[in-house]
Amino acid sequence: MSEKELSSKSEQASFFSAVLHKLSDSQKLTASEAEEAFGAIVDGSIPPELIAAFLMALRVRGESTEELLGAVIALRSRMLPVPLAPIDTIDVCGTGGDKYGTLNVSTAVAFVLAGLGIPVAKHGNRAVSSQAGASDVLSALGVPLFSDPARLSQQLKTHNLVFMAAPHHHPAMRHAAPVRKALGIRTLFNLIGPMVNPAGVKRQLVGVFSPAWLAPMVDVLAKLGSECVWAVCGLPIIGGQGIDEVTLAGPTRIEALENGARKALILEAEMAGLKSAPISAIKGGDASFNAQALEALLHGEPGPYRDTVLLNAACALHVAGRKTIVRGTEIDTHALKNCIAEVSRPLDDGTALAVLNDLRKLSSDTHAENMTG
Repeated sequence: MSEKELSSKSEQASFFSAVLHKLSDSQKLTASEAEEAFGAIVDGSIPPELIAAFLMALRVRGESTEELLGAVIALRSRMLPVPLAPIDTIDVCGTGGDKYGTLNVSTAVAFVLAGLGIPVAKHGNRAVSSQAGASDVLSALGVPLFSDPARLSQQLKTHNLVFMAAPHHHPAMRHAAPVRKALGIRTLFNLIGPMVNPAGVKRQLVGVFSPAWLAPMVDVLAKLGSECVWAVCGLPIIGGQGIDEVTLAGPTRIEALENGARKALILEAEMAGLKSAPISAIKGGDASFNAQALEALLHGEPGPYRDTVLLNAACALHVAGRKTIVRGTEIDTHALKNCIAEVSRPLDDGTALAVLNDLRKLSSDTHAENMTG
């Protein structure tokens, strides 16, 4: 390491120490302070025990919107991007950290949307606070995952679907990954993940573990140039823990950003003509269990898992700009039901399954790099 690099790391460590003192007094960081602190973490200048102290101090006091903004800017400035994504590309991703351990909903939604010809650049990772993250399940399904940006761009163009491994595009995150795994609880990094999409998508359906974070996440994405965002949080138990997806088990709160305007919406399964079901109906397991359930879904298996995926996919259809299910400040139930019918087709006619099988065939003669982290 050069003398200049050593000096830079020393300066970052000194700044980080000052930040910890500020947090110990329950003070909030400015966006620029948070950007510098998270930059120091991902640059490898901070030891694990201080990273843990920093994340826990934020968690106990309660993270702020400005701290989230600074963290996202820090990570975006250091990521390895996937270029040339179509302008209408969408991401469907959840924060995790809701502790429900459900089957993989947003990953299944991605196959449905791709089956409809909608480009999806899904950002994902291995499980941190659950049994099976998106990349765990994709590996179990036999889907090869790549790191080369040019290859990913071509895959998106050809198949309308690409899965981007967080460790491939945010290699600096390796400094925080062991700490996150050791803590095993939700931290600010859960919120950051869906907001640092390497393809630079401007349209996102983001599942959030708590309704308290719906507006702040939309605030940050709006400031960073997003065009259409639905931040959603299902409420299976009134007053209880939220779930990071649109749910059949109760109302779902939505904070929407569309054409520069903000809307707060409520969605329930019955509005889509679907039956309510408890969260236990889509309880997941390990990667193999979840992969089998996802493949059965793509073969047309009915049930609460399918209905949950349809409800989320219908919302994503709106976010992608293909349909409109909002009139004024309310959900248009007739339009929503039509969207449910449309997103059902890729599951019924095998189109979504064909996308999975096409991705499985990739790289028979090219090295595939599975997600790690």
